[in-house]
Amino acid sequence: MARTLLAVLLAGLALGECVPEASAQESRRRRTTQEAKPIELSPTQVADLTKIANERQLNVDDLIAAAKTFLPSGKHDEYITFASGGHAGQIFVIGVPSMRLLRTIAVFTPEPWQGYGYGGEHDHVRQMLMVNGKEVSWGDTHHPALSETNAEYDGQFLFIGDKANARLAVIDLRDFETKQIVKNPLTVSDHGCAFVTPNTEYIIEGGQYATVLGYGYAPPEEYEKSYRGMMTLWKFDRAKGRVDVDASFAIEFPPYFQDLSDAGKFSSDGLIFQNSFNAEMATGGVEKGNPPFEAGASKRDMDYMHIVDWKKAEAAFKAGKAEKINGFPVLSIKTCVAEGILHLTPEPKSPHGVDITPDGKYVVVSGKLDPHVTVFSTAKIRAAIANKTYSGSDPFGIPVLDFDAVKEVQLELGLGPLHTQFDDKGYAYTSLFLDSAVARWTLGGETTAKPAEGPWKLVQKTPVQYNIGHLVAAEGDTASPDGKYLISMSKWSVDRFFPTGPLLPQNFQLLDIASPGTTMPVIYDMPIGVGEPHYAVMIKADKLKPWLVYPEIGWNPHTQAVDLNAPRKGHEGVIREGSKVLINMTAIRSHFNPEHVYLEEGDEVTWRITAVETTQDATHGFCIGGYNINLSLEPGEFAEFKFTADKPGTYPFYCTEFCSALHLEMMGYIHIKPRAKTAQATDTDK
Repeated sequence: MARTLLAVLLAGLALGECVPEASAQESRRRRTTQEAKPIELSPTQVADLTKIANERQLNVDDLIAAAKTFLPSGKHDEYITFASGGHAGQIFVIGVPSMRLLRTIAVFTPEPWQGYGYGGEHDHVRQMLMVNGKEVSWGDTHHPALSETNAEYDGQFLFIGDKANARLAVIDLRDFETKQIVKNPLTVSDHGCAFVTPNTEYIIEGGQYATVLGYGYAPPEEYEKSYRGMMTLWKFDRAKGRVDVDASFAIEFPPYFQDLSDAGKFSSDGLIFQNSFNAEMATGGVEKGNPPFEAGASKRDMDYMHIVDWKKAEAAFKAGKAEKINGFPVLSIKTCVAEGILHLTPEPKSPHGVDITPDGKYVVVSGKLDPHVTVFSTAKIRAAIANKTYSGSDPFGIPVLDFDAVKEVQLELGLGPLHTQFDDKGYAYTSLFLDSAVARWTLGGETTAKPAEGPWKLVQKTPVQYNIGHLVAAEGDTASPDGKYLISMSKWSVDRFFPTGPLLPQNFQLLDIASPGTTMPVIYDMPIGVGEPHYAVMIKADKLKPWLVYPEIGWNPHTQAVDLNAPRKGHEGVIREGSKVLINMTAIRSHFNPEHVYLEEGDEVTWRITAVETTQDATHGFCIGGYNINLSLEPGEFAEFKFTADKPGTYPFYCTEFCSALHLEMMGYIHIKPRAKTAQATDTDK
């Protein structure tokens, strides 16, 4: 029995020798075409494995989980997850099912290993991080979004917002580097950012805490009069890989606290759905004896889901119907009502998640203070808009669709429902914060897949540890989810790992959701001790086509093109024009050229370096101690930095990335000669 069980557990883990290939794609094809050979365990092997299991106090479920998640050396994961870093300000790249951390993508926080933000004076990254003339070198990343084509991930770009400072970042997935950061000129902070329309026409940024738009001022007593929410639609130029700010615009919302968004697809294409809470327009003031925000914003049984017709909004913007606030075009509430752009519908109190089913026919809303998920029909929403089936309007004149006219069903799942993902078998998965569980339930209505349990049924709740927030399934918010795996992004780890002082890691728990019915076990716990992730997205690894080296020598990652200023081998040197000095340097294992640079105190230095390597993983670093300069130079990369040589002395520079056996010898010196003293200064010194 034990022999048969272990044979089943370990079948498929056999892997032939891996030979380095010229490209990631070739290597991936080689791995995926290798057939797993059936194995037959000898009695000795069975005994050895049984002994190990007993010594480590592992049960059969543990052995199965290990077999499902273990990857032999050289084999790559089937999926890649991009997880937000929360107030670490970054993005984490994680393989699934191995749950190995592969990379941190620096976004809103300078990061020295990648040389991100450590390029001297006038650093490109530091310039991107400026907010209203001040460097803001941290962010609160919440919601990554992958670029889409026909509502499917295409693996080209990644977007993420900064809740604290209302910024949006664009990451190019050819080299996994941040290319652009745009600051919203209307508001201090946001939340529902980023989400994309089905063909990435626009990146959606929703606000959260109402303010006086455009960084204005008004006392809280004027809240209803002066404060407003907003949604910004950032136009994305795919060819340039950049947000086109001039083609972007915003929509004015009431001063409710807007939350998350999702864009419709197929029959609901053209609509954006965004939750809100605090329809009470509570202003807090516990210090004055008023109810705190948490109480004041939770009095009503219903809040409002905002329904935006973004194609009508785009037409109104192009027709010149927007007004400028702080130099940015905004469609007013009045205009949106007149043009049929904005409608509301009631939704259960304090909603958080708003998620569109893969076919685009239903919107799933979770109210944090309601044990149900509420499912809205997008067809009923369109019909209610067309027929003006209203239950009234809100205080700002926005028509409110009748709740019963647009609701499909309500399903009780448990305490604290938050977010929902989908699989390929007709199941939905909702996180339950207070229950610390993931609920599996069936879709119904016009959904194509028909689970055996019947429509709109709770099937299973799997406990997780602890206090799950977001969750992410394999391609779980696309038109064709894969199922297979789901990650519970649990907020508290408590006793799951060795305690690291009072500050503990988050806990990413991998669930196997491949089987229908009640089987969906936790098979891996991954500590996240480098940030506090919120949402994540999980994409098939073979959709990503990252470069192994830059396409040509002298490549500038900021422009994604060869830079004409990139130094070439044989053309290194130092050029002086008065107090302005230009250094042209190359880097290759295991030396820089030149190795000695002579400067004078006060020189304004421009330093250009090209890594002339063409070998995969032959990355170099370059640092100058005392000047806060550290670069990462991937094969083929060009970099430029500037600084003022304001402190005389002899400064070693060296390669900070261990690149070869002679890594320690890859160094040089900067000699900064003191400025000659004037005759007057000399007399005074005497």
